[in-house]
Amino acid sequence: MDAAGNLYDIGEPEIDGAFLASGGVARVRDALERGDLPVIDAEGLRVGPPIARPGKIVCIGLNYSDHAAETGATPPTEPVVFMKAPNTVIGPDDEVLIPRDSVKTDWEVELAVVIGETCRYLESREEALTKIAGYAISNDVSEREFQLERGGQWDKGKSCETFNPLGPWLVTADEVGDPQDLGMRLWVNGELRQDGNSKNMIFDVAEVVRYLSRFMVLEPGDVINTGTPAGVALGLPGQPYLKSGDVIELEIDGLGRQRQTVGQA
Repeated sequence: MDAAGNLYDIGEPEIDGAFLASGGVARVRDALERGDLPVIDAEGLRVGPPIARPGKIVCIGLNYSDHAAETGATPPTEPVVFMKAPNTVIGPDDEVLIPRDSVKTDWEVELAVVIGETCRYLESREEALTKIAGYAISNDVSEREFQLERGGQWDKGKSCETFNPLGPWLVTADEVGDPQDLGMRLWVNGELRQDGNSKNMIFDVAEVVRYLSRFMVLEPGDVINTGTPAGVALGLPGQPYLKSGDVIELEIDGLGRQRQTVGQA
């Protein structure tokens, strides 16, 4: 997408880890500047996720002080890390399905970090920031009973099908600027539920990437969900969890907007 909002065919089979690792962003930028890319008429087209099936989705829990407070949790002294199945990723406007037997399906607007270069044992925050290809909006949909009341780890409350709408855009790191100054908002049926800012992260983006690289190898195309601000159903009076027919809308400054209708699996 150019500055005027025109869409272009980049001529690549997929935007994925191989695309990012092989200098795909620079290739597209050069081709756009040369005028070599054909314009696309987007009328009637589905918008898919901006990253094709990431190798892994790494999530940081309780990473906003206000969200930790609303859930009654003690703010962590180190990042809380869990994984989300890669096949949860859907497009930003695709249907979100409430799992069978679910009574506590919840929403979470999050800043997603997309890794552009291999990260292992990074020594500094500055180095960590150079490994980021870009950012996107993520809705870290969660089933709270599965996550918190059924024993074991959080993953089974996070990995149900359709539980990670992503996009609409992958915005390159240079265009985003400071990732710690982005407004984040989410509405359910037109009612504002989350209204936060990435500046309130307990562990900021640079520290999250540096920290994770000490425990696992991050590869191009991997996605990190960096946490959510206050306003999830779990922490609201009456806990108004999602039901079939609900409409979720969410946005992050400079990263576009999502809209999902809720259905039943």
